[in-house]
Amino acid sequence: MKHTYQIKGMTCNGCVAGVEEKLNKINGINNAKANLEKGEVSIDSETLFSVQAIQNALPDKYTITEKETPNIKTMNVSEEKSKWQQLKPLFLILFYIAVASNLIKYKEWNINDVMLNYMGLFYIVFSFFKFLDLKGFPDSFKMYDPIAKRIAIYGWIYPFLETILGLMFLFTYQIDIALLITIIVLGATTFGVVKTLLDKKSIKCACLGTALNLPMTEATFIENTIMLIMAFAMFFV
Repeated sequence: MKHTYQIKGMTCNGCVAGVEEKLNKINGINNAKANLEKGEVSIDSETLFSVQAIQNALPDKYTITEKETPNIKTMNVSEEKSKWQQLKPLFLILFYIAVASNLIKYKEWNINDVMLNYMGLFYIVFSFFKFLDLKGFPDSFKMYDPIAKRIAIYGWIYPFLETILGLMFLFTYQIDIALLITIIVLGATTFGVVKTLLDKKSIKCACLGTALNLPMTEATFIENTIMLIMAFAMFFV
């Protein structure tokens, strides 16, 4: 028989693998499958296990509860509101970065300086969020980034690369190189995100998910589009 439970505490694919490994070791469970996006774990077993029995098999960071079955119409409305509520912190961060970019040199304002400041602050701020969950980030990143899928170490060095690029823009050091790297790196990520959106998949990344709980496909597309427009404008104009 199959039974589905709600689970809280999973933030990345590493968590998913850990939960499945622990539960599949329980005698009587034929197969346990965790879903990061839905926050669920489905168990195929010979007998029905109690919530407490499943909870005892998992580390304390995870919380298991019985799955509720809300009205479908209500659930859809709630999910729609939740997505836009989750994106609100992203827009706030982008707004504050834009304001700070304009204020840094407000007495000698020009558009090129503003864009350089914006790109530098953007990289520094978002590398910070990735460092909050550096261990879980690579597993989630490779789910949509084509480079990370092929080169495992790329996901580990990506937050450091963002920090370096941020400093290059803020200190106006080798700007052409920084812009070219930005176009290549964010172009590849955006390609992967667009493909994910076309496949109607929704991915939450540990780099932002643990702190902001953002729907990663929409968030990444918005972030990358802004940065790519600026990079192309400065590199080719």
